[in-house]
Amino acid sequence: MQNSTVLCMSLLAATFFVAPPTFAADLAPAFAPQPSERDPDHWTFSFAPYLWAAGVTGDTGVFGLPEVHTDQTFGDILADIDFGFMGAGDAHYGKYSLFTDISYARITTSSATVRGVLADEVKLKTETFTAMVGAGYTVLESQDGKLDVVGAVKLWSTETTISLSGGPLGGASARDDATWVDGLAGLRGTYSITPTIYLTGWGMIGAGGADLDWDAMAGIGYKWKDSVSAIVGYRALGVDYSNGSLTSDIIQHGPIIGAAFHF
Repeated sequence: MQNSTVLCMSLLAATFFVAPPTFAADLAPAFAPQPSERDPDHWTFSFAPYLWAAGVTGDTGVFGLPEVHTDQTFGDILADIDFGFMGAGDAHYGKYSLFTDISYARITTSSATVRGVLADEVKLKTETFTAMVGAGYTVLESQDGKLDVVGAVKLWSTETTISLSGGPLGGASARDDATWVDGLAGLRGTYSITPTIYLTGWGMIGAGGADLDWDAMAGIGYKWKDSVSAIVGYRALGVDYSNGSLTSDIIQHGPIIGAAFHF
C-alpha cells in the first residue's frame, strides 16, 4: 500500500509540475584573489559572498520516473527560492593556496491538481547543499598576474520531498535524496590590465559520484582598495549524475557578481 501511494504521488508530481526540481546553484572555486604583491612569509586571506543569476537547462528525473527536459530562467527559479546562501573563502602562503566554498538553497513549488481526484495540491521542496575544499600551486607568475594549478573535492547533497494536501492522499509525503563526492582539477588565475582593473577566472573538470562535473568562469574585477574588490563575470557549470532513482544531466549558466574582502 505504501509503495502504491508513493507511486501515485510521484506521478502527480510529474504531471502537475512543468519540470522536476533541479540542483540549486552551487559554488565554484573561490574568486581568484586580486593581483597583489605576494609576501612569502605571511598568510593572506579573502572571503567572497556572491550572487549567481543562473538559469538551468537539461534533463532531470526524480523517484525513478522518466527524465523531463528543463529549461528555466533565473527569474523562474527566483520566484520559488525560500532561502539561499553562497560564500567562498581563500588563503595564500607564498605559492600555495587553500580554498573552500559552501552553498545552500531551499526551493519550494506548489500546484493545484486537476479536479482534485487524488489530492487538492502537490508541493515539491528541494534542498541542495554543496561544499568544496581544494588546494592550488602557482606555476606561472609575473608582475601583472599569476596562474595556479588547482585540485579539489566537492560534496553534493540534494533532497526532494513531495507532500500532498486534500483528497484521498492528503497528508501523504515521500522523499528522494542523494549524496556524492566528485574530484576536480583545473586552473585559475588573474591578470592586471591597470593598477585597479584586472581579469580573473577559473576552469575545472572532474568526476566521481557523477559521471561528469565541470565549472568555468571568466570575469573582470575592480580593486577599490587593498582590502576590497568587486567582481562581475559569467559562469557555466555542468553535472551529469544518476543513481537509479535521481537523475540530473544539466547545465547552469548566467552572470555572476560578488565582492572580495582581503585581509
